[in-house]
Amino acid sequence: MSKSIVISGVGGQGTLFASKIISCAAQSRGLFVRTSETIGMAQRGGSVCGHIRIDAENLAPVIPSSHADILIAFELAEAVRYLSKLSDNAICVVNTDTIIPTNVALKKGKYLEEEYLQLLKTRFPNGVFISGRKLALQAGDIRTLNVVLLGAAVAAKALPFTEEEIEGAIVNCLRPKLVEMNLKAFRLGMEEAGKLLNNIKQNDSRDGRVER
Repeated sequence: MSKSIVISGVGGQGTLFASKIISCAAQSRGLFVRTSETIGMAQRGGSVCGHIRIDAENLAPVIPSSHADILIAFELAEAVRYLSKLSDNAICVVNTDTIIPTNVALKKGKYLEEEYLQLLKTRFPNGVFISGRKLALQAGDIRTLNVVLLGAAVAAKALPFTEEEIEGAIVNCLRPKLVEMNLKAFRLGMEEAGKLLNNIKQNDSRDGRVER
């Protein structure tokens, strides 16, 4: 069941905590886990990337280009940034909300939101693209965005773990007072992705396409 997972976002979005939850779920099943992080200027809202390799004892912790099975991205541009890591058959789960970099805010660059989203949808027509911010706020705190995306990834069967296994990892990794809110965020992400995937399936059926 070897899996290579890339989780990307910007500083403050809980990228590394999401990696911790996935690692905890894997370890609870007795699987070998290797992790690596690229933090960069995370404290300033810079790019953050976590690599997780499950049941891959003979592989290096850093995932090489074209070898990742799964991308979970907490920000649109950060999904595009790590496309080179993904294999041709990778599954992509992306938060479509944007965080405008400082240089763009100061009009020293461009944020090509529509182009980024079209690029992702063209390469991954069966990917899951959701607005996670509103769901995190509905759960009670924008900081639960990472858990919302984990819920979406479980609904999409991107992660090799059950709903119960990820929920157990959330309980084990958080202080008790934060558990209920994060479980709510996780379930909202699952529900939203489930609706999206059901719509895709219905559209494919009407178009006469066969689900892969």
